[in-house]
Amino acid sequence: MEGRLPDPGDALTGVEMFAALEPEQRQRVIAAAVPRTYRKGQLLFVENDPGESLIVLRRGAVAVFRTSPTGERAVLNVVRPPATIGEVSLLDAGPRSASAEAIEDCTALALSRAAFIELVHTNSRILDAVMRSFGGLVRRLTDQNADHVFLDLPGRVAKALVRLAGDSQAPMVTIELNQSQLAEMAGGSRQSVNQAIGSFANRGWLRTEGRRIVVTDLAALRRRAGMNER
Repeated sequence: MEGRLPDPGDALTGVEMFAALEPEQRQRVIAAAVPRTYRKGQLLFVENDPGESLIVLRRGAVAVFRTSPTGERAVLNVVRPPATIGEVSLLDAGPRSASAEAIEDCTALALSRAAFIELVHTNSRILDAVMRSFGGLVRRLTDQNADHVFLDLPGRVAKALVRLAGDSQAPMVTIELNQSQLAEMAGGSRQSVNQAIGSFANRGWLRTEGRRIVVTDLAALRRRAGMNER
């Protein structure tokens, strides 16, 4: 008898952590998960909250950030589907190491820690995917530390825009992120980031449309960020 192909409409389609599961196992994961919706601006969880669930992002975008004692925010990453959020707290049973906010309307699945740990114990390939996820996290944090040492603020703004554009090959890329959020990602004041954006706009690399940034020359931004051409 021929094996069944994964459902292309499966809620876990494209999520690397669950790619090795058989279709029946994927359906069990989906059945155990709780559907969630988050409005733009809503917090998914807050730093130091109990790490009770893994979030599988299906639609929208989420900013993961830390907050200083004085209330300043530093955005660590912007997550878009297919992706997972919150693996660290699930594995070490510690509190959330960062906060997460929906920067677009989002739909997601929440998988409890108990169901996630059972899955890890019964499927070794899931653990491989978790380790790759941690490796990506460490590399990203290392890159961010290096950026603050070796890149000036305009370079960090350019790099943040390139990362937000992702793997898009389109001639223009629209980024749904306001300049305050971009300042949190680049580690600078809003005024300084506005100046960098204005400079890039004057060069024809991007334009602003209200709370959106439309990138028109991604290659130029990559060069300004000191990144290799693709």
